[in-house]
Amino acid sequence: MAQSRAPQRAAHDRRDPRGSRRGPAHRRPLPRRAGRCRLRGLARWPPGGPDLAAPHPPRRPAGRPAGRDRGAAPGRVPSATELAVQAGDDVALVWEFLPGAPISRLTSTLLNHALALNNLQAGRLTGRDTIPAIRLYLTSDGPGYCLHQPLRELSTRTRRLDRWITTVGASHPDCLSGHDAVHCDYQPSNLLADRDHITGVVDWDGAGRGDRRLDLVTLRFGIHAITADPAATGRLDQLLDTFPPHVLAPMWAHMSLRMTDWAIRHFTPSDVDHWLDLAEQRAS
Repeated sequence: MAQSRAPQRAAHDRRDPRGSRRGPAHRRPLPRRAGRCRLRGLARWPPGGPDLAAPHPPRRPAGRPAGRDRGAAPGRVPSATELAVQAGDDVALVWEFLPGAPISRLTSTLLNHALALNNLQAGRLTGRDTIPAIRLYLTSDGPGYCLHQPLRELSTRTRRLDRWITTVGASHPDCLSGHDAVHCDYQPSNLLADRDHITGVVDWDGAGRGDRRLDLVTLRFGIHAITADPAATGRLDQLLDTFPPHVLAPMWAHMSLRMTDWAIRHFTPSDVDHWLDLAEQRAS
């Protein structure tokens, strides 16, 4: 079972935001949108019961989907949240244990499965307007991520990217429209696979309501952080090319801000260049 980590760390702490492993920037996972989960132990419940417990501060916002019980389509394989209990400032979560391991190389076959699962998110939150719409933070700072000031202060290149992001934001809504279930961190480290089959989608803490196509843009940034078959990368790029400009531009701007800001504040100049190289491919 994958465990989420806090979206923020001290400036001197350059650990992987999901663990202590170090490595080149292109192998670091995407920053988290939501709160912290710390693995505290395994609980062996009767067959069919939950297997994993973890405290999770801060408290989940009211109406936010939690695992399979909210917004999951038939045939979808998220990790179910079996139990959530307030424990002081923490929330103790009990999650279903799923087989498989995070994807380390995205193949065309695994991409097919990821796209099929994304299709199942369409319209899953129709009539669930109490579930918050996803915000993009293109003209204002997010809550600990998607910060604009680091881009404005670092270099001519990052300032140029931030100007494009805010220009896009000025002509597009701050929240995604639609009633799809949106994972918001739909990237390889959150997709569990056993050989060529995706067995689970984990870490739904930051999920919300909007346009599921954001998850495919997130996936494109996610495979920039791992090894992917060139054919899979090319197919995903071709799919993004079919998105209308008014759909793709704000989503690409959001992920460009999210990844570049994170790299500036937590990693090295080469990491920043790594994400700028991708962001600038569609920032025009």
